[in-house]
Amino acid sequence: MPPANERYQNSIFWIEVEKIKPNPFQPRKEFDEFKLRDLADSIKQYGILQPLVVTRREIEKEEGGLAVEYELIAGERRLRASKLAGLTQVPVLIRIGEEGKEEDDRMKLELAIIENLQREDLNPVDRAKAFQRLAEDFGFKHQQIANKVGKSREYVSNTLRLLALPEEMLNALAERRINEGHSRPLLMLTDRKEEQLTLFKEILAKKLNVRDAERIARRIAVDRVRKYDVNPEMAQLEHELTEKLGTRVQIEKKEVGGKIVIDFFSDEDVRNLAKRFSAEVLAAPSELQQTEQVEEAAADDVMEKAPDDDIYNVRNFSI
Repeated sequence: MPPANERYQNSIFWIEVEKIKPNPFQPRKEFDEFKLRDLADSIKQYGILQPLVVTRREIEKEEGGLAVEYELIAGERRLRASKLAGLTQVPVLIRIGEEGKEEDDRMKLELAIIENLQREDLNPVDRAKAFQRLAEDFGFKHQQIANKVGKSREYVSNTLRLLALPEEMLNALAERRINEGHSRPLLMLTDRKEEQLTLFKEILAKKLNVRDAERIARRIAVDRVRKYDVNPEMAQLEHELTEKLGTRVQIEKKEVGGKIVIDFFSDEDVRNLAKRFSAEVLAAPSELQQTEQVEEAAADDVMEKAPDDDIYNVRNFSI
């Protein structure tokens, strides 16, 4: 009779779904309910085309005898969809761990990551946390992780850098409200939290593409140096105009005069700014209007002070 390893390694078994425990090292945290239901419908019609991968362990029961325990390594979507489809058994491949618990745990994590990467099911944040676990829990170098998942070392290092973002931004990235490209300009502002948060909000509110976000981040980096040469009054005016207009404003002084740069990201932005400026100009009287209004007010004041019967006095007329 072949050893247990050979007997289980290359054979497919049908196991009751309630006997399969989830993989504690599963890097993926969110599963789309609609896609699971679509997969369940497919399983009802065609069955499971690819077996799940599990580990098998025999444990002694308190009352005597042995019990068999299965733990999922790869195929959690298929297992969940099978339960939705009402299946009682699923096909599995059994892998036997031989090198101790730590090696077995590492193998579970590796296979779970690789399966999700191959299917492109992991969002960037879950992928970064999975790489972090390989690095911290099992001492993998970035190059070793890259070799395991078939990517470059730079890909692994850049993925791990995502974890330097604040929790609010990581959540937006995991929920795909921003994409991985947006993380680069945000990471450029790690040491300027207020500016980083402002840019993040602009990306969400104005639907900025990656190029626009990078342009703003680079400008902020330049401004960081420029601020040393800008007097406090101009810096305060920049801040007030930015708050009032709802977009980034930069005052650039020259030897004579200067210019004001106002960011916009669509034709609609320009139209809205033009309307606001027009409304401000119409609402505020010009200097000439203000002078005329002052003179009229003074004349009215004189008229009010003169007694009515004195207006027609002969002393007030000349020939």
